[in-house]
Amino acid sequence: MENQPTVAIVILNWNGKHFLEQFLPSVINSSYGNKEVIVADNASTDDSIPFLQNHYPQVKILINKKNDGFAGGYNWALQHINAEFSVLLNSDVEVKSDWIEPVLDMFKQNPLLSAVQPKILDYNKRDHFEYAGAAGGWIDSYGYPFSRGRIFDAVEKDMHQYDDQTKIFWASGAAMFIRTNIFKEMGGFDPFFFAHQEEIDLCWRMQLAGYEIISCPQSVVYHVGGGTLAKENPKKVFLNFRNNLIMLYKNLSFVESIKIIPIRLLLDFISALKNCFSGQFSYYAAIGKAHLAFFGWLLFHQSKSIFPLKTSGTIHGRFNGNIAWKHFVKGKKRFSEIISAEN
Repeated sequence: MENQPTVAIVILNWNGKHFLEQFLPSVINSSYGNKEVIVADNASTDDSIPFLQNHYPQVKILINKKNDGFAGGYNWALQHINAEFSVLLNSDVEVKSDWIEPVLDMFKQNPLLSAVQPKILDYNKRDHFEYAGAAGGWIDSYGYPFSRGRIFDAVEKDMHQYDDQTKIFWASGAAMFIRTNIFKEMGGFDPFFFAHQEEIDLCWRMQLAGYEIISCPQSVVYHVGGGTLAKENPKKVFLNFRNNLIMLYKNLSFVESIKIIPIRLLLDFISALKNCFSGQFSYYAAIGKAHLAFFGWLLFHQSKSIFPLKTSGTIHGRFNGNIAWKHFVKGKKRFSEIISAEN
């Protein structure tokens, strides 16, 4: 193990003892030797900590006295990490034994590589991609994220159609390999986000700084998904829409932002109306609150966020168009249908 780089697998936990009990064994049994498994606890009130102490004494435990969310929790946890590589791993993820080695091979070959995402499959439907990342994240011109293998709620079956190692826009926070020093160099996740979209924002800032993000489908994990908040939860809707607008404002040039953000606000309003007419009033209200919160951030809270260090990097994985138009109006259900049409 002397020549193997050190890998810290950091699992952020909040009242997730049932997930740790189910999925931690696969992480511990990973075949890679020079690793450390760390559970960073975000002020849990269940018996996660006694469970770990009694059953997994080899796991290092970090205890945060308050719940800083996904963004702040990982920022706090990685302050304690000195390994060359960190893996940010959700507690509801099962990993294959050899999931680490192919990713490290990629890092060795490319010094500009900052983050890598494994292929993320659905734990409950194992021949399908999972919503949160699939085979690597992309984004459209208006900030709507999608993935190789998932367009909005249309999730594809994995038939090895995205098994190429390729540059992507963002790596999912459900299972993200990252160079620890680059995470710290970037200032980590934007703590104002609390949760949702923070990994997309970080990957955008890393690309602007000249780094690359790549998918590694030879590394495979299985994600349950929705372990903290369901997709339709009003709080999750609020955070996704608010944080996405903040991300656009921070990372776009001024000229781009004044062109794109007004259109994005209109598209959000159309989405809110559509859901209101279908009886999802909480969704409509959550988007309205998100827009108000975005303007509140513009006026009062920008100093709490992390802005790009540089603005000159080449951006990969950005679709020049509106993914919602392609999907809902043109009927394109698969990533390959949309991207191949543009090439």
